[in-house]
Amino acid sequence: MTNPSENRSTHGQLTPTAPASGLWVIIALSSLVLMITMGIRQTVGLFVHPLISATAMSITEMSMALAIGQLMWGVFQPIFGAWADKKGPLPVLLTGALLLALGQIYTLQAGSFWSMTLAQGFLSPAGAAAGSFSILIGIVAGRLPEDKRSVASGIINAGGSMGQFAFAPLVQTVISLKGYTGGLLLLAVSALASIVPSWLLCRQTGMSRASDSQPVGGMAHAATSAASHASNEGLKQQLKAAFRNPSYLLLHAGFFTCGFHVAFLTTHLPGEVSLCGHEASVSAISLSLIGLCNIAGSIGAGILGKYFRMKFILSALYAFRALMIAVYLVSPKTELTFYIFAVTTGLTWLATVPPTAGIVGKLFGTRYLATLFGLTLLTHQIGAFLGAWLGGVALQYSGSLLWVWQVDIALALLAALVNLPIKEAKVVRA
Repeated sequence: MTNPSENRSTHGQLTPTAPASGLWVIIALSSLVLMITMGIRQTVGLFVHPLISATAMSITEMSMALAIGQLMWGVFQPIFGAWADKKGPLPVLLTGALLLALGQIYTLQAGSFWSMTLAQGFLSPAGAAAGSFSILIGIVAGRLPEDKRSVASGIINAGGSMGQFAFAPLVQTVISLKGYTGGLLLLAVSALASIVPSWLLCRQTGMSRASDSQPVGGMAHAATSAASHASNEGLKQQLKAAFRNPSYLLLHAGFFTCGFHVAFLTTHLPGEVSLCGHEASVSAISLSLIGLCNIAGSIGAGILGKYFRMKFILSALYAFRALMIAVYLVSPKTELTFYIFAVTTGLTWLATVPPTAGIVGKLFGTRYLATLFGLTLLTHQIGAFLGAWLGGVALQYSGSLLWVWQVDIALALLAALVNLPIKEAKVVRA
């Protein structure tokens, strides 16, 4: 007799799943953890100019420190993913909360490029990587049948957007009242608060000990025969197979653009607002609107993944991104323009994450999803490094971000094209 907590795949394998009520608890807790880590991470741009004024660092030095942080966030993704895949997610999530809090506290003492790089280029991004989407989807995906993974990915990813929506105006208000010191202390306390939902999540999924995580991951079914075979391979064999797969490499190429775009805006949108003569509150509201609208974008992308091939969703998202940037560039830079741009940006902001993770799961199964998706995030963050750094270079030497916007458009169009040749199985509709 079949266990009610297991679903049989089309290949006759069993996929362990949680009861429906427990499943929603798991998704909600994952979303809450991501809400905190991404809320902290996506509001860093609000501190750029206050920190420059307090430390006398140049915009180029500050941008480089934050760009290194973007890159290191990507470097730590597969490292923490492999740790979670092998030893369980709880120690990873707890380590992340501590490092993230420590990064904010040490920023208070940072008075030079090197100390700022240690705080926001190493400690903070390491902590955020340990509590990232790749770790959380790795916990959840093995407990879901394939037709529910896309929607769950969208909901969890929307938690990160909710963090940006909630944190941006709150942090800006605290900075206005208490200075950047108060804002950083708020973020440090928030990071430590993520320990509670992290522990509850791992307890709910039976992953509170390292040994608990192995059976579920090993039993996770794949969507195709090739993916089923891959899920039983060791991590080294899985990595070799992945990097010999052209579709996986094309996915990396497209995700590079997403990183460039998101880091460029997160770091330099407040500077763009200032250049146009608007108050800091306009940038805070804009970042908040991006987060709010990405809730719809992330969930929408997840739902569409049930009905359409995810490579087409990705291609459409990147193409729309190029279009909206072009419209922004030719529009008058009023407050309303920034708010409209934020709304349209939010619809595509991190909506690329669920379909990207979904394609990785389709290609290779869920056993090493945290590691393999973590590697795509490394490529994402190489793009993020360039977006954050080049924005600072442009401001320092030309006083304008125009040519970086133009590069962003070109990369988005390229990403729309490179996703089309990905070999993704057709969606089987019930």
